[in-house]
Amino acid sequence: MTATGDWTRPVRRDMSQRRKGSTAKRGGLKFDMVFGAVVFGIVGAAIGFYINTGASIPVAGIIGMVLGLCIGILGGRRFFISIVCGAVLGAALFGLVSGRDAAALGAGVGGAMGGFLGVQIGMLLDLWRQRKESIMPEQPPQDTNPQ
Repeated sequence: MTATGDWTRPVRRDMSQRRKGSTAKRGGLKFDMVFGAVVFGIVGAAIGFYINTGASIPVAGIIGMVLGLCIGILGGRRFFISIVCGAVLGAALFGLVSGRDAAALGAGVGGAMGGFLGVQIGMLLDLWRQRKESIMPEQPPQDTNPQ
């Protein structure tokens, strides 16, 4: 091995190392799947509570969990966080305006709106990031260790 390092050895990267153009995030796929199942399951159960029929809560919760697992596999962590924020804000707003009985409906509606707004904001942020990268030319790395 030379003083500058072994350049012939292949570099092994795991899922926690973020590379440019990569969607790998810290925490991995299992966290995204569980997080998605919990978030979508709770939002589904809140909507099922409002429907108020015999098996609406478990059926809507299970459907939400399955959808959350599928979206978790695709890596939608920002999407899930926007749903949680929307559900909390929706439940609080509906609870303040219409009373405690409407808080479950507010959580479901707020989660849906939070997801929609999260996707739109995410698309705008990605668009702005791409535009900024296309305007600014790449500069070669500067040597910080003069010899």
